[in-house]
Amino acid sequence: MRQLPLPHPGPAPLTSPAALLWWQARRQQWLLLASIACGIVSSLAAATMPYVLGRIIDGGLTGGLSRTLWLGCAAFGAVGLVQVGANVWGHRLDVENWLRAAYATSQLIGHHITRTGDAVTAELPTGEVVATVASDALRIGEVYAVAARFVGGIVAYAAVTVVLMRTSVTLGLLVLLSLPVVVGVLALLVKPLQRRQATQREASGRLTTLGADTVSGLRILRGIGGEEVFAGRYRAQSELVRRAGVGVAQTQSLLDALQTLLPGLFLAAVVWVGAHLALAGEISPGQLVAFYGFAAFLTQPLWTATEAMRVVTRAVVGCRKIIKVLEIPEAGADSADRRAAAAATSPAPTDALVDELSGLVVQPGALLALVSADPDETARLATRLGRFRAPAGSGADDTSLGEVRWGTSLLRELHLREVRDRIVVAESTPHLFTGVLAEELDVRGQATEADLIHAMHVADAADVLDSVPGGLAGAVEERGRSLSGGQRQRVALARALLTQAEVLVLVEPTSAVDAHTEARIARRLAQARRGRTTVLVTASPLVLDVVEEVVLIEHGRVLARGSHRDLLTATDAAGQAYRAVVTRGHEPDAITTGPADDSREEGRREASRR
Repeated sequence: MRQLPLPHPGPAPLTSPAALLWWQARRQQWLLLASIACGIVSSLAAATMPYVLGRIIDGGLTGGLSRTLWLGCAAFGAVGLVQVGANVWGHRLDVENWLRAAYATSQLIGHHITRTGDAVTAELPTGEVVATVASDALRIGEVYAVAARFVGGIVAYAAVTVVLMRTSVTLGLLVLLSLPVVVGVLALLVKPLQRRQATQREASGRLTTLGADTVSGLRILRGIGGEEVFAGRYRAQSELVRRAGVGVAQTQSLLDALQTLLPGLFLAAVVWVGAHLALAGEISPGQLVAFYGFAAFLTQPLWTATEAMRVVTRAVVGCRKIIKVLEIPEAGADSADRRAAAAATSPAPTDALVDELSGLVVQPGALLALVSADPDETARLATRLGRFRAPAGSGADDTSLGEVRWGTSLLRELHLREVRDRIVVAESTPHLFTGVLAEELDVRGQATEADLIHAMHVADAADVLDSVPGGLAGAVEERGRSLSGGQRQRVALARALLTQAEVLVLVEPTSAVDAHTEARIARRLAQARRGRTTVLVTASPLVLDVVEEVVLIEHGRVLARGSHRDLLTATDAAGQAYRAVVTRGHEPDAITTGPADDSREEGRREASRR
């Protein structure tokens, strides 16, 4: 078994489920071919055993324990050993094919959704995305697990048909014509089964989403007394899933019944015709035994064909869901951008970052703050600097508006991986995942324990180490539920700092902490990021007082820039607009006081937040 995860394979074809399945088959072609080879050998060995047994009966029993009988028994045993060996290796390869395809598909989905930003949640419910990994990827793996037995059964069916035709044209035609008819009858149930499975899959995805949303918001629901309402909705959706499952089970049970009945009728027909031919002297007793063995053996390929239809049906449904997820474009990327990336010049560390829509220029090594009366306005500008969303005002026929330029290259012309490596945007809402705290912080896997401790110190998050049992080795619960809002925000800030990004954009990094903590974070952050480009989106005077330059944004454009104190004392319209944002009705001298003026400052901030 190869180690997982595998190297990323590149873009998958999204034209159809068949194209996606064939693409995955080519990725594991040698493993799949080895499995198919074992399946063919196993099936041919199983088909040979009735033939050898018939020859023993016809030629080896008349002479007693003769050399012919011993040779026939040895041949029979050798064929059995070949079948056993092929089955053992074939099963191992089948399982490996299944796991390889399932995990590779899960990896492909995971790799893609981490690069879609918030577009994936805007397009699809969370439960739908989770179900593609938890269920649909496994369905795809089943296709490659059954492929070897299916191909082996077809080869064995052809071989047995040739043998029967050479021995008895009547029996040969019976086998040749009957099996396709049986498979065709069973195939009539595939479409209804596929339709009902798709309905069940849709209902199950919605149920997963509803359950996840209810659990994550349980504390809020209890606060407003809404548990019963949401529990009722979950019960109603569960009932829909149950009904859809009953519909699938009805079709599946009919398919299973026919899978047993039709091969049985086929076997009875072959034995009946063979017995009449033996009584008429047209075939020998050994050939009759061989024909019975052939008929019994051919029920196995028939069952395999039925299983393959069921597996492929479920896989097609799953492929359509996976394609739907993979069709969501990566954040800030389109096909034209990817073509232009090959010719783009990588920006130098001394190049400035320029947002043409707003007129903002971020010089390398600057510690800059963006201020606006509309927080969403500066947040959009921040995400534009990180190429999170398409530029406002840009379109298919007008790409000159809203471009972000880094040196001589447009940001959209650069490879997205380079942009993500060099520019990190930490948005205002912290998102934490389940896992070890140290791993949660060190997302790039390059930090030492000393680096982790230092980042937590800069973010003033030492109390998190005390509240999490085990400290850095302790576990963070799902979405950081065991941490307060301020602790989650400071952990997210430490995580952003540990990326050591060339350009770090922080959106409201201290909005959930008190004034004392905010003052400490502001001072430490300015010291830790000295000499490296840092952009903060904030209207907090405590943070603005430590940055090198403040840029006032109004109606999407740069209105003024300068130090916090210079803008506070400016007498022009820009100064008035700036004071209206940062003072929130307080006098300027009250805002410019340092953190030593603790009690009054904290009271003012708490009042303004309320």
